[in-house]
Amino acid sequence: MRYRDPAICLRVSDYSETSQVAVFLTRNEGVVRLLAKGTKRAKSKSGGAVDLLSEGELVFTLGRSGGLGVLVEFTETVSHTPLRLQSARLNAALYLIELAGEMLAQEDPHPEVFDLLHNGLGRLGQADAPIAAVVAYFQWRLLRNVGLLGELDHCVSCGREVALAGGRGAWFSAAAGGVLCNACCAGAGERVKVDGKTMAALAALSAAESGRKVQLPDDQAERVKGLLSYHITYQLGKPLKLTKHVIGPKRP
Repeated sequence: MRYRDPAICLRVSDYSETSQVAVFLTRNEGVVRLLAKGTKRAKSKSGGAVDLLSEGELVFTLGRSGGLGVLVEFTETVSHTPLRLQSARLNAALYLIELAGEMLAQEDPHPEVFDLLHNGLGRLGQADAPIAAVVAYFQWRLLRNVGLLGELDHCVSCGREVALAGGRGAWFSAAAGGVLCNACCAGAGERVKVDGKTMAALAALSAAESGRKVQLPDDQAERVKGLLSYHITYQLGKPLKLTKHVIGPKRP
């Protein structure tokens, strides 16, 4: 059976002198791994070599039991050329596609994540886009969509609302699944301190989810993406390759 779906290229590797293995996030079929036969030939019937970040219309078949499917045709509609002209924006874009590829299971549709990635890449290509805020928002929305964001408003131990009075902040435990108040943090082994500014930024992201337009200052965006990167590393059991280029050495 052939499928036709909007798609974004997440990963690509050489398979032979003339062929590639390409991993796409499709809108309706989720992440698919495809053998792109002959795409490296000068005259390829399937549309030519596939590049990272390319967006377009994908025609493909799925493999059996999670094996390689076959790329029939890929028509690129968005190449994201502006992203390739500035290293900071390119690294951020590569981080987004790496994160999406690691967080999503193969052939598990998440149309909302596809739209989120499409919009995030488009926003990063705009010269006025604040890179840290785009990354932080993407992390937050992706984690929420796949059910791994955790509890950020109430203490996961006692259930009380986390107080921000006096900028005391709270603690965050990836193992516990969210924030811990100061009274409950002593019993948690793995935890990091979260200051009031970071908690306020997380609250702003929640407001954005409900439709309110908010702006995340650079310092708050940096705090949030550092915290969520810490959480992502715990959930995956490893850091993403692009973490050091996008998040930097700072941790919450």
